[in-house]
Amino acid sequence: MKPIVTTVFSILLLLFVLPDGTQAQNGDHLTADDYERAESQLSWNVSDMVYNQNVSPNWINNEHFWYRVYTRNGDRYILVDISERDRDEAFDHGRLADVIEEHTGSSVDAGNLPLGSLEFSDDLELIRFVSNGKSWECSLSTYRCETGEYNSHRLANSVTSPDGKLAAYTKDHNLWIRNLETGDNIQLTTEGEKHYSFARNNQGWTRSDRPILKWSPDSKKISTFRLDERGVGEMVLWKTVEGRPELDQWPYALPGDSIVPMLERVVIDVDDQSKTWLQVDPDHQRASNCCGLVRAGDWVDNEWSADGSKLAFVSTSRDYKDVKLRIANPETGEVKEIFEDRDDVFFESNLTSRGVPNWRVFHDSNEFIWFNRSDNWGHIYLHDLGTGELKNRITEGNWNVVDILRVNEDDRTILFTAVGKEEGRDPHHEHLYRINFDGSGMELLTEDQAHHSVNLSPEASYIVNTFSSFQTPQVTVVRDHSGNHLMTLEEADASDLRETGWQDPIPFSAKARDGETDVYGIMILPSNFDESKSYPIINAIYPGPQGGSVGTRHFSSSRRGQAHALAELGFIVVAIDAMGSSPIRSRDFHIAYHGDMIDNGLPDQITAMEQLAEQYSFIDINRAGIYGHSGGGFATAAALTQYPEFFKVGVSGAGNHDNRGYTYYWGEKYQGLLEEENSTDNYESSAVHLQAEKLEGKLLLSYGTMDTNVHPAMTLLFVDELIKHNKDFDLLVMPNRGHGYANEPYSIRRTWDYFVEHLAGQTPPKEYHIQR
Repeated sequence: MKPIVTTVFSILLLLFVLPDGTQAQNGDHLTADDYERAESQLSWNVSDMVYNQNVSPNWINNEHFWYRVYTRNGDRYILVDISERDRDEAFDHGRLADVIEEHTGSSVDAGNLPLGSLEFSDDLELIRFVSNGKSWECSLSTYRCETGEYNSHRLANSVTSPDGKLAAYTKDHNLWIRNLETGDNIQLTTEGEKHYSFARNNQGWTRSDRPILKWSPDSKKISTFRLDERGVGEMVLWKTVEGRPELDQWPYALPGDSIVPMLERVVIDVDDQSKTWLQVDPDHQRASNCCGLVRAGDWVDNEWSADGSKLAFVSTSRDYKDVKLRIANPETGEVKEIFEDRDDVFFESNLTSRGVPNWRVFHDSNEFIWFNRSDNWGHIYLHDLGTGELKNRITEGNWNVVDILRVNEDDRTILFTAVGKEEGRDPHHEHLYRINFDGSGMELLTEDQAHHSVNLSPEASYIVNTFSSFQTPQVTVVRDHSGNHLMTLEEADASDLRETGWQDPIPFSAKARDGETDVYGIMILPSNFDESKSYPIINAIYPGPQGGSVGTRHFSSSRRGQAHALAELGFIVVAIDAMGSSPIRSRDFHIAYHGDMIDNGLPDQITAMEQLAEQYSFIDINRAGIYGHSGGGFATAAALTQYPEFFKVGVSGAGNHDNRGYTYYWGEKYQGLLEEENSTDNYESSAVHLQAEKLEGKLLLSYGTMDTNVHPAMTLLFVDELIKHNKDFDLLVMPNRGHGYANEPYSIRRTWDYFVEHLAGQTPPKEYHIQR
């Protein structure tokens, strides 16, 4: 068999930083000391043990930017002058702290300066910020500061115009704007009503009071919609309070519903409050890629021309198979259909969850860039805007474009990130490239063998590039437009983290169920690992299909499911991106179990774990567990019922166990439209509760009673069937919790206890209290 773990692992065995002593056990008991060691590895206890790690540039102009970085001396504000290759503290932190302290009378820590909304003057001589409810302006030469009343006209749950002068918000089912300079409020629409509202952000599984819209670049128009939810079926939850429970009820469409939310597109003129309805049939509540209708605060799949005279948008069919690029005249409402594309399974315009769709329209040259997976890989193509006809392919090969970051129409070049292009590298690692519109001159701009994130200067002539891997902390550098290294900004320091006994995740690859396809994962060992011992193995699963179990490829002090902490209790913890889970592999890989969601990639998880156990004798494959939340909760319940001979113990949280009861946004994409035939339907075979009689192992189920994303009913259906089949199981109910309770200390401790008792066969300390 081909080795599935590289020789890096053997080297790591010699380099492990071992804490003093070994695992404190008293016979078959774990002690509070063991749990305390595990607790020390929880995300909130290790997140501040990596220094100089994160750089998020705030550009002042094309050659200057500032950023805040966490260091051993607290937060430091750094000012960078690229032209001079200069990086230095932006100001005297101690002196500024003294000035603020003198003005406010409150103690100020120089390593934690209260600088809200910080900005620099164009000449870099002044800084402006908000602190203690006041606006401040301070000279960086004299440190004399002037304070004034902070503009209190700003509004929560609003969308600010590009010029920063207006904020759009919703009230009483209508759209309003506030003048942020005067505080005046103007009502833009008047005919909104309940379930027929303007810019309403209710997608069933997620809701917000922040409107969904797209401002024109000149801040004069707003592209939005009227959301028709009349007649849409509703979800109901009851908040637990003393006396009568409180009702929460809202429209939430399910797969197969005949009435679903529809969007009626409209452009609103801010100056005269006039409305122009686009002359197009109502659209489904869909985006051309996963997930939801918002990207970076804006309505996705909307693109204004630079002068605001045209509005390009993409409509996606209910089944996600058909997409149409259209151009609207915002003055007349006339709509022209430019291009139509189809994927027989589901269309994706970007392969990352909540990525910005990779289509761009160029009105001056009468062209557009389009993205699809028509040849099994995600690539970009140049089309004629007038006819829709293909002019030329831009990228090609057995790899994927990830994000179009910048397009230069003048020199006809594109900056984009991609995965899988470089031979012999992890196919999940992103790199930055440049290419010409005609597909020529492709250049790799980030050569280091690592996972890369980039931030471009306003003119895209400089690149701030952060790169790292599972085992190598972040390095952040500045590059020129050709990718040449200009200066190093930060090198992350993880020495304090490693001194706690924290272990580097060990990357590996294995063969999937077909014996041919590579799947990738990480393995986490306890800090007191002893190769001569035998350890149970636990799978931390998230099946996607919009992203897998492993998560970020950057260096990170914590992983899915608090995996490092769990490993400390004497387990080998693995996370594996199975077939069907990772969109940034091939299309065939991504759609591997489309229409059969109960698959969850479990056959690949099992074979990869078996291959690991064959490679390493310290893994006891006969003691295999699995846990996960949301989709991972669904996968865990499926694992215990579909493969009871392999998975002995599972902890399943907030699972969408029957996608007929989950949002139609999800199920109709990954399972397909619900089709009924002969008293059954195409979702039934993937409903976990109908497999309840197959449960053999130990299973802990949990849910939050106010989970507005994954409704508790799906777990309760499973519970009811387990009772009917006289099955033993355990249930944890989290009152008044929504979907995100997995990292609550009590939930974590119960998960630990369950695996310690039922998989390791030991007794946990009673009611150990995790601090947070």
